[in-house]
Amino acid sequence: MAAADHSTLCHLHLVTINLFFYLVCHSSLASNVHGGGFSVQLIRRNSPNSPFYNHNKAPSRNLYRRFRRLMEPSNPNTPQSEVRRDYDGEHLMKLSIGTPPVDIYGVADTGSTLIWTQCEPCLDCYKQKNPKFDPRKSSTYRSLTCGAQECNLLIDSGSYSCSSPDDHKALCNYSYSYVDGAATRGVLAKETIIMKSTSGEPVSVKNILIGCGHNNTGETFLENQMGVVGLGTGNMSFISQIGPGLGGKRFSYCLVPPHANPTATSKMSFGNGSEVLGEGVVSTPLISTPDKTAYHVTIAGMSVGDKFVPFNSSETNAVLKGNTILDSGTPNTYLPQQFYDPLVAELKKQIPRTPIEIVDPTFGTLVCYNTATNLEGPTLTVHFEGGANLQLTPTQTFFQHQEFKNFCFAMQNSSYVTNDDFVLYGNYVQSNFLIGFDLDRRLVSFKPTDCTNTSAAIPTPFFYFSTYLLNLLPIVILSL
Repeated sequence: MAAADHSTLCHLHLVTINLFFYLVCHSSLASNVHGGGFSVQLIRRNSPNSPFYNHNKAPSRNLYRRFRRLMEPSNPNTPQSEVRRDYDGEHLMKLSIGTPPVDIYGVADTGSTLIWTQCEPCLDCYKQKNPKFDPRKSSTYRSLTCGAQECNLLIDSGSYSCSSPDDHKALCNYSYSYVDGAATRGVLAKETIIMKSTSGEPVSVKNILIGCGHNNTGETFLENQMGVVGLGTGNMSFISQIGPGLGGKRFSYCLVPPHANPTATSKMSFGNGSEVLGEGVVSTPLISTPDKTAYHVTIAGMSVGDKFVPFNSSETNAVLKGNTILDSGTPNTYLPQQFYDPLVAELKKQIPRTPIEIVDPTFGTLVCYNTATNLEGPTLTVHFEGGANLQLTPTQTFFQHQEFKNFCFAMQNSSYVTNDDFVLYGNYVQSNFLIGFDLDRRLVSFKPTDCTNTSAAIPTPFFYFSTYLLNLLPIVILSL
């Protein structure tokens, strides 16, 4: 889901399938994070770990285990938590806000920057399954006035509603909208957010800017969604706010492929310990653009087998910098027509089957194949700027349509929703890669990884300890 401010480069988020942020907390904690990292849990909505799972059909599971003491910054162990893909591309995360903490389920959105939840009193809100957050019951909630310096951050997002920046009496109201027509209106505030990793370590972060939404509308919001957690590049996003206290503005995730076992898990990590390291890592630079919400990189083209298809702008007939948005919240990838047409033509040549077209009301026209199992080829290679070449197998480039049961190409013609000349790089093609975003170094790194193998997806404390010993060994030998 993308914010509807500024650049038209965000318009393709009209079709974004939402991710859900799942962070756990069950006690009031006073400790803050200083230089450490943590990971958070993303859960499929149909997983037994999901709060929306029907426990009448399965053994109940206690989700409310006690927190252990927050680890010291010197602890090399980065807290980790699981990531689970829902059948339709959604991911669940859960966070707790306020004192006493209240569990909030929000949409984890790399295409926007504002963190907000539905709040009481909710004057005009979409239907919500769980109770709404009531700021009057939280001892750590602090609403901001127009005179607060943080209120000015709303100007960049186009949601600033104050008549005067010097007014210290009027509340800092915001009005934040998304390109699919959804919107939230409310008050900007500071609140404590508490998270839990799968290692059991609690992470408490104070004075996080959140929007307390009292008027929230949008057909895309489901009743189990209690707001949005913006993960974009703006100053108000989740990673921008917590990054400095975790050793840097960086995070990584490893998404399981769409056909993985529903119980398969992977990881999303923040701060120190989230770095993508080791053999096979390739990187591409993040490109600065007028769009202050999304992650832009440059794709030179794609190869189908050994046949290269260039991605040239329709206007300049050259590769434009920042022509691609990396969006973990959108399952499918969307390509401009002048890039999509020759790519699909070459794909059809190399697949010895007759393609069929399915018109989907959400995704537009899909190129599909009538087969009960996924295709065996061909391999697609994505050529990023800087020499980062990612090989994609049919597991990443084809998905099974839920209604028709055919296997369909996970890339669509973007003209169905916009005329913009850019690529929206969705999460199907990101699966089975450990992907790291480093906002400080302006770099995105990729490492081929079996994301269903949690021990392989995220470096463990043993990994860092063994790396330390290997680096220390030559020094010890030389000193003998």
